[in-house]
Amino acid sequence: MKKTVVPIMVVIGLLLGGGSAFAQEMAVEETLALYSEAFDMIWLIVAAALVFFMQAGFAMVEIGLTRAKNAGNIIMKNLMDFSVGAVAYWAIGWAFMYGATVGGFIGSSDFFLAGADSVLYRDWMFQVVFAATAATIVSGSMAERTQFVGYLMYSVVITAFIYPISGHWIWSGVGWLGGMGFHDFAGSTVVHSVGAWAAFAGAVVIGPRRGKYTKVDGKVSVKALPGHNMPLAALGVFILWFGWYGFNAGSTLSGTDLDIAHVAVTTTLAASAGAIGAMFTSWKWFGKPDTSMALNGALAGLVSITAGTWVIGPGMSILVGFLGGILVVASVEFIDKVLHVDDPVGAVSVHGVCGVWGTLAVGLFANGVNDPGIVGLFFGGGAGQLVVQLIGVVAVMAWTLGTAFILFSLLKAAKKLRVSETEELMGLDISEHGMESYSGFQIFSNL
Repeated sequence: MKKTVVPIMVVIGLLLGGGSAFAQEMAVEETLALYSEAFDMIWLIVAAALVFFMQAGFAMVEIGLTRAKNAGNIIMKNLMDFSVGAVAYWAIGWAFMYGATVGGFIGSSDFFLAGADSVLYRDWMFQVVFAATAATIVSGSMAERTQFVGYLMYSVVITAFIYPISGHWIWSGVGWLGGMGFHDFAGSTVVHSVGAWAAFAGAVVIGPRRGKYTKVDGKVSVKALPGHNMPLAALGVFILWFGWYGFNAGSTLSGTDLDIAHVAVTTTLAASAGAIGAMFTSWKWFGKPDTSMALNGALAGLVSITAGTWVIGPGMSILVGFLGGILVVASVEFIDKVLHVDDPVGAVSVHGVCGVWGTLAVGLFANGVNDPGIVGLFFGGGAGQLVVQLIGVVAVMAWTLGTAFILFSLLKAAKKLRVSETEELMGLDISEHGMESYSGFQIFSNL
């Protein structure tokens, strides 16, 4: 309070009682600077709260698109991946991501936020919710067959080690990818692709759910395992969309940045176009407009615009989101029907495939208006930015897939990854937590 009230009184006194013009100007500038700092503090903490609320959205989407017998387990995972991840990110994750750099590859200072002031606390609060998002993406792809203790273990490793190191390359201001000019405004690659590639590695190592793929006459038959609550999944998508305004617009990092409006508009248009693109694609593909695909299409549009939301204009954001909506339908079908990787909620397609697409879209559609140094191929910038974006995509994919495969393989070898067939059949609510999410309702656990 003293920091803001005293300068205001000084300004009033100088303006009413005299004083040199220079003194008046200095007092006004000091007051405006303090107000700017206050706006930044408020904006980033509110934005962090919006992104934190996305944890509820992820939980609702995952519960809705999976079976009732595992709902409580999913709630526990989404609660605890943030809880253990926040402590891990406080202890070492922040230091690896934003500490003094070692060759542009990893941070090496500020462990346990040593010597932090209010600004560092603010920045940590905004960043920890992004780290939690990367970790919780993995939950959906490995749903309905993962040991809870194994989930806790890999959530810690992702938030403390895998995510921060690749994040250092791009967002630290001194990382090797950022130094090349790689642009990812709010995390299509930094957050979403990291979560998705870790999810893909986990889904491959753990294997599909019981009964998902069977061989009939030498051919693999794919069985749908429908989710139990589409309205809950829809609620989750709306919560995620709402939280995304903190994710993208919050990444302006300043409450006085007028580009907040631009970012909010491109975010909205891309999400809307993604839902439209996925709806029409599924309508053509399956003969009916598929609800789950349209919902994932909205998320696909959001992920697709996250990297370029500040440097891509509204018109092109519609195109980026629409193509993301088409991609997510094709990718879900390809991963399920061709690769035979069991991803119950389509997380790899939404966050991985569309994360790649959105990152590359910067090199295609950045218009150079907000940042003249970032101009895409179709706006006269040549292929240079696109090449840099491609290098970043490949580097982060290789890092995440490599480390995640090692992580999940070690957990599998230690018998901490997958539940038994009996436990999977019973449902993880009972086998892992000794409770039911829908007490008094008949739950068919033989599916």
